[in-house]
Parts: sequence; C-alpha cells; structure tokens
Amino acid sequence: MNRIRILGTGSYVPPKVLTNYDLQRMGLDTTHEWIVQRTGISERRIADPDVATSDLALEASKKALEMAGITSRDLDLIIVATITPDTCCPAAANWLQAKLDAPQAITFDVTAACSGFVFALNVAEQYLKTGTARIVLVVASEVMTRTLNWKDRNTCILWGDGAGAAVLTRDGEGHQLLSTHIHTDGANGQDLLLPGGGSKTTPISHESVDKNLHTLNMIEANASFRVAVRHFIEAMREGAEYNGIELNQVDWFIPHQANLRMFQTIAKMLDIPMERFYLTLHKYGNISSASCAIALDEAVRDGSIKEGHIVSLPVFGGGLTWGVAMIRW
Repeated sequence: MNRIRILGTGSYVPPKVLTNYDLQRMGLDTTHEWIVQRTGISERRIADPDVATSDLALEASKKALEMAGITSRDLDLIIVATITPDTCCPAAANWLQAKLDAPQAITFDVTAACSGFVFALNVAEQYLKTGTARIVLVVASEVMTRTLNWKDRNTCILWGDGAGAAVLTRDGEGHQLLSTHIHTDGANGQDLLLPGGGSKTTPISHESVDKNLHTLNMIEANASFRVAVRHFIEAMREGAEYNGIELNQVDWFIPHQANLRMFQTIAKMLDIPMERFYLTLHKYGNISSASCAIALDEAVRDGSIKEGHIVSLPVFGGGLTWGVAMIRW
C-alpha cells in the first residue's frame, strides 16, 4: 500500500505589518472595529516592492527542507500553487527552482485560487502514488496585495502576502497524508474575479487599468459567503467520511483563512467547538492559497498539532474551487 508521508513543513510571511489603523490613516472609509467585526482580521503582512512570489516561496521552502532533513537536490518535483506568479511566463515554480538550485526537479504551477495548496497536494499525491516522483516539494505562495484596489474597502481589507510549504514522499516514515479531495464549479466562478492580464483583456491598456480590470473584484459577497459555508461543510464531511472518521474525532480543522464569522457559522452548524479551528487570519488576513499552508506549519511548530492528531484542511476559493486534505500527524 502506497502511503504518502509529510517529511516537513515551512512558512514565511514578510516582516512589514499593515494594521487596520494603517488603513484608516490611508483614508479608507473604514475603522478597525468595522473590519474586525466583519472579518476577524486585525492586520496583514505586505511584501516589499522588490519581493516576488518566488522569493516568499524560497523562504518557506528552506524551512520545509530543513525540517525534512534533505536538500533541494533531493527533489524530483516542485509544485507552486499561486494566482500571483512572478511572471505569466515562466512559472513561479521555475523561478523557485533556480533560486533553490534544484535543476533536476520538474517544476510547474497550479492555479486554483484559495484552494491551491490542497489542489497542489492532490497533484503531488498522484505523482507519488504512481512512482513518477519520489520526493515532492509543494509550495503555496501569494503576493495578493499587488492585486488590490486600495480604494475598495470590501476587498483591500482582506488580503495579505506569504508562503507555506510541505515536503512529501511515498512510504517510509513520517506523518501521513491520508487523502485529498478536490472539486470545481466553473459555471459559478464569477463572484471572485481577477479579470485583467489574461487573453480576454489583452493587450493591457490604459483603459483596462482605469477600469480596475487588473484588480481583484468580489461580487455578491453575501451570496459568496453562503456558498463558501456550504462547500466548506461538504469538504469537511467528505474528508472525514472517506477515512471512516467522525467529525468529532478530528483534532484540528485548519481551513483556508477566509473569514472569522464564516467559521463561527460552520462551527455552530456542525456543533464543533471553535477551539478546534486553528486560525491565523487575525494576524495575516487572507493569503489565498498560502493561508492553510502557513497555518499548518505554525500549528506544527508551536506544538498545537501533536503525534497522532487527525487534521483536516478544508478550503474554498474562486473559480469556484473547494476541497480538503486529511492528515494523520
């Protein structure tokens, strides 16, 4: 039986902090209290102008490799989950490969918005199970603050920058990735949209910039909230049921860090104590695909996740995308 093992995790957030009070001072029509009440976010991290997605990924990768006890030359495959690559071409994973000095590794990106880390884990799982790869580095890295309209208080208050990583292998010793489950619904993927930069709006023009086509747009936030809650719950149940586990047997739920009210709603609907949700959104905001990867690493390093714990990583993102990864630590 092929068992997928997690050899190490890592994460990195840039040092610059942008608080809710900073947003007030920038002239945004909001307050610290308004943001906290609606989202649970108090601050977020911002990458410096000369820092790209692969730079954040590099720092997270180094920590994951160190925990795994291997070097970059041991990697067969590098997968980067991101919607904010350094460049449209080449992929962020290619930039990361060069910075890690891992020429032997195959590299590519996965684009699944906020669900990207779990989607990338799913891809890595297939490579490992078939024997096509022996050791895989999965990284979720985002510079979301470069996608924002800083005059739109409905979106710019939510996002931050950072990266999380995991090193996986097949068989042997280590913490087990029990299963991954992923889903998409392209027909209803318009509510969270980054329209500019693709073939639909190229070439980039003054007109497309003036229309804010290159910034993140969130449509029908209340409807998106309800859809997200439904899919989060579906994913949590699917992962548990597939592995013959009751939800009350899961030690930690480490979700995509979207919205505190959302998880309070989910916890109430499923009768799960909020204390079993590991959250970092208050200090980092929403870092898209990197959110649950960063939270997983922090939970490992601060001792919250202990040997034998069952961990559920439910995710939901634009596209629409959703899914879950189940781990036995």
